Amino acid sequence: MNQEESSRLRREYELAGLGVEDLAATPMAQFEVWFAGALAADLYEANAFVLSTTGREGFPSARAVLLKETTERSLIFYTNLESRKSQEIKENPHVAATFMWLPLHRQVRFEGEARLVADEVADAYFETRPRGAKIAAHSSRQSRPAANREELESVFAERDASFGDEIPRPEWWGGWEIFPHTAEFWQGRFNRFHDRLRYVQKGDDWIVERLQP
Repeated sequence: MNQEESSRLRREYELAGLGVEDLAATPMAQFEVWFAGALAADLYEANAFVLSTTGREGFPSARAVLLKETTERSLIFYTNLESRKSQEIKENPHVAATFMWLPLHRQVRFEGEARLVADEVADAYFETRPRGAKIAAHSSRQSRPAANREELESVFAERDASFGDEIPRPEWWGGWEIFPHTAEFWQGRFNRFHDRLRYVQKGDDWIVERLQP
């Protein structure tokens, strides 16, 4: 992409601003308000977010995952526990999660600590997955090399044929729960003079500070 192409991509953000008085008392409560707005706008995969991790060697990596549940204190997603992301979380539980809803000119950034969900919680969610997704969880050793697509399809077919109606959660598949200690809500504004409000945890309380755009 050159400068001319970049200029053609420029869009002005002209929606309503965001003030401290507009925010809920906690970041998760505010997230629920904005997430409801994303759902109401019928945004595609509104629950998608970029998860950033850093392993023992200090090299960051990022990928998109899907949010599956929220609590008053946390965000939960599920994945292969032998994947690169899970291995890095085990080495360094400090992660970042970024949601971006471009049509609404909004972004939410969380930073916090990830912890494994309880087995019974992971079991309950796994039971809600479609059969194909369950088979896929049994068929993939996520992030490891594969010879070709045919090899993967063959393993999937074998696993599919081996299971009846009941498909248990594989021991290498589970959930991570992110407990934020900071959360930034970004609202795009005209002239790139955006609103950025950040929650910071202080003990059991949250303080809010405005950041310069």
